[in-house]
Amino acid sequence: MAYLALYRMFRPSTLNDVVRQEHIVTVLKNQIDTDRIGHAYLFCGPRGTGKTSIAKILAAAINCESPVDGSPCGKCATCKALKDPSNLDITEIDAASNNGVDEMRDLREKVQYPPVAGRYKVYIIDEAHMLSPGAFNALLKTLEEPPAHAVFVLATTESQKIPATILSRCMRFDFKLIPQADLENRLRFVFDQIGKKYDDEAIAAIARAGAGSVRDMLSIADTCASYTSGKLTYADVNTVLGNADFAEVAKLCHAVLTSDAGAAFEKAETFLSAGKSVGMLLKDVMNFLNACAVAKTCRDGQTILAFPDEMYKMVAGVAKATDGHRLLRVTEIFANVEADLKYSASPRILFETAVMKASMPQADYDIESLIARISELEKRLENGVVVANAGGMYESNATANATPTLETPIKQAVKQPVKAQPIAKVEEPVYEDEVPPALDAPPDESETGGNVYFDTGFASKEEPKIEPTPHVQSTNEKPVPRVIKPAARGDAKATFGAFLRSIRKIARSGVLLTLCMDLDSEYEGETFVLYTTSDTIYRSLNKEDHAALIKQAFEGMGIEVGGYDIRIRGKQADVFNKQLNEIKETFGGIKVDVK
Repeated sequence: MAYLALYRMFRPSTLNDVVRQEHIVTVLKNQIDTDRIGHAYLFCGPRGTGKTSIAKILAAAINCESPVDGSPCGKCATCKALKDPSNLDITEIDAASNNGVDEMRDLREKVQYPPVAGRYKVYIIDEAHMLSPGAFNALLKTLEEPPAHAVFVLATTESQKIPATILSRCMRFDFKLIPQADLENRLRFVFDQIGKKYDDEAIAAIARAGAGSVRDMLSIADTCASYTSGKLTYADVNTVLGNADFAEVAKLCHAVLTSDAGAAFEKAETFLSAGKSVGMLLKDVMNFLNACAVAKTCRDGQTILAFPDEMYKMVAGVAKATDGHRLLRVTEIFANVEADLKYSASPRILFETAVMKASMPQADYDIESLIARISELEKRLENGVVVANAGGMYESNATANATPTLETPIKQAVKQPVKAQPIAKVEEPVYEDEVPPALDAPPDESETGGNVYFDTGFASKEEPKIEPTPHVQSTNEKPVPRVIKPAARGDAKATFGAFLRSIRKIARSGVLLTLCMDLDSEYEGETFVLYTTSDTIYRSLNKEDHAALIKQAFEGMGIEVGGYDIRIRGKQADVFNKQLNEIKETFGGIKVDVK
């Protein structure tokens, strides 16, 4: 006898053998037991969930002379007659290839003839959504009022394509995807029946690849069973599925999540240069990121993922080394690439661009990315780490010790970040304006004595000798406000630089400084105006604590309240136009000139 595929060999023959779908099985059992058989059924749901199998069981059960628990007995004369391929009482029609009007007219004529062996003639129309509109119209009247001996079972994976006139004439059943635990149990049963040895991790990997479909799972299992004559292992399953090496994917995702753009891009190039499919690599990356999300949010993550211990340690290590907002944003970036790949002529460039975007959060202005950057900045400042560049904080020298590294994943778990030691307090250098220059504002030579100041020191051949401040402030004495050297009126760039230096000196954390660095500035008459295009940043700057610090910074520069303003770009014009329209409506008979 020719070899049968596993999904055909182990197709259920009774309703009790069906994997899950209890809500459907219970209804059909009760109808068969009470002899309340409907004339038309519609089975909807994903592929491989049992629609055609249950349709065949139902067709045999309603014709069986003595059904057992709603299923055909298989022993009576009718059951034996129905097993004969020449019997026409049960007819299966593939609507994908028989979707014309002529086929449905032929069916309408044949349905009038009574059954030969059983009580009912059953027509199983698979992929019913493929029928043409004309075919549906030809079937409509027969489906509404069929002969007493006729039963129709329509099976489809796309119920939204079935006309409403057909839906209203059928008894609808919606099939659901099979949970992974049930898929694993079914696969163990199949392997035990055929005598195939296996590891539990291999069973879990095949069931996960089945994605809720029993048929898909058994098709993969058929290939895996033929791959090796010995015990089936997790590595064997990965090889059959064509997945990339798990440890290397872990290194790629670790580099992306820790903002190591160079290592991430190099690892992506290594995969693609070796001939790895972009689609498969993207799938592997998204599966790993999903595993990180499970490990980070679920207490029993290892049970849910069913990974081997070494693999789960890698996933847990990478998940622990990143922030939840960061993980969410990176997953969104790669998810968008999956949709764009269908229409891209250069999938490799598209994937590599996503890797660079995901590993460079300082260049990403999405709200989730900004929140992650602010959270990371606050964490570093709390630990006493000097941040050399708040706007591009991942490029600072301090991150060399704070960024975790992923070493040989199979032999050693992911190394956790080394917690930076608090920096010892030292005497601050004294400048003419008492404050070092801002990060992105060019220093004035008059302020530094001709030396260019960076966060790491003075970039000059001879470092100036810095004396400590002679004044020692007592604990009961109020702090003396430091006055920043005021910039020339009308010079917005110089005023903004002085403002950033003042904010950097008085702010309690780097959050306010980070928000202010992206602002635009200009003078409107005597008023110095800060602009932003983000409602979120505007609301944050106007919070009570931030507004107080901004006021203090401007007072230190000699600019009092009323001499500065914070606005959303474009909003003032809207307000002006609104007020102008109100004036025109109020004074309709008077000409209003705008100058």
